[in-house]
Amino acid sequence: MKHLMSPLDMSVEELDKLLDLANDIEKHPEKYAHVCEGKRLATLFYEPSTRTRLSFEAAMMNLGGKVMGFSEASSSSAAKGESVADTIRVISCYADIAAMRHPKEGAPLVASMASSIPVINAGDGGHQHPTQTLTDLLTIRSLKGRLDNLTIGLCGDLKFGRTVHSLIEALVRYTGIKFVLISPEELRVPSYIREDVLEKNHVEYEEVERLEDALPELDLLYMTRVQKERFFNEEDYVRMKDFYILDAAKMQLAGPDMLVLHPLPRVNEIAVEVDKDPRAAYFKQAQYGVYVRMALILTLLEVEVC
Repeated sequence: MKHLMSPLDMSVEELDKLLDLANDIEKHPEKYAHVCEGKRLATLFYEPSTRTRLSFEAAMMNLGGKVMGFSEASSSSAAKGESVADTIRVISCYADIAAMRHPKEGAPLVASMASSIPVINAGDGGHQHPTQTLTDLLTIRSLKGRLDNLTIGLCGDLKFGRTVHSLIEALVRYTGIKFVLISPEELRVPSYIREDVLEKNHVEYEEVERLEDALPELDLLYMTRVQKERFFNEEDYVRMKDFYILDAAKMQLAGPDMLVLHPLPRVNEIAVEVDKDPRAAYFKQAQYGVYVRMALILTLLEVEVC
């Protein structure tokens, strides 16, 4: 596997192997500290990012490699009209592997077709965010001990949330998964996810509007923010942005072992008071993102570690 565009680019067996590697990196970081010396990662970020870009950079530096790139389109030759294909052809001369985030769906795929180095999709529009999904899977497996037989609540922006779409597509391959889709009608999961992913794979799901109704039955609650950048007008965003707020009172409705995940950044959909709840796992999730990206870099560069 040379590129990663979607979580489905990896089989369940390949995913398990990658997550095992990430767990080993967590336990034995010193073993991996110099394995990518002389290697360079290019981070090509055409839209803003904090966690994804910096976790990729931290991952490569933790492996002993170096990082180059840009953090916004305006600071690259894209501002002069250079195509994604031409950019990656040039970057292929400088780096050994690239991570690309782009507001247009399919842009990283276009780059991969023109590239002579591995390309990782670091998020493309409202489409896919595979390394966030790998992070989510590692977090769930590490803290829950399994990726099957789980009831998972997905709450908030299920229409534009690429993290939600990618996570659903990845988890339907495991047995005993049930989804509770919690959103206002305007932000419901797209019909192609409902029909082509959930129903096609005979995965149990229900759609509800009230978070309070769903909480008691969940093993995991995945909160998302309403993304201002995906809305076409301010009025719709303002109307939707405060639809769900998880606070300490709502957490009392949940089971003692329910985990709360969030891809971050958080705006106001999780009250700060929830942070001290032992079930809040979203900052651990950010740390797991570094381990899984280290494992992915090693896998795509075919670096063997004894």
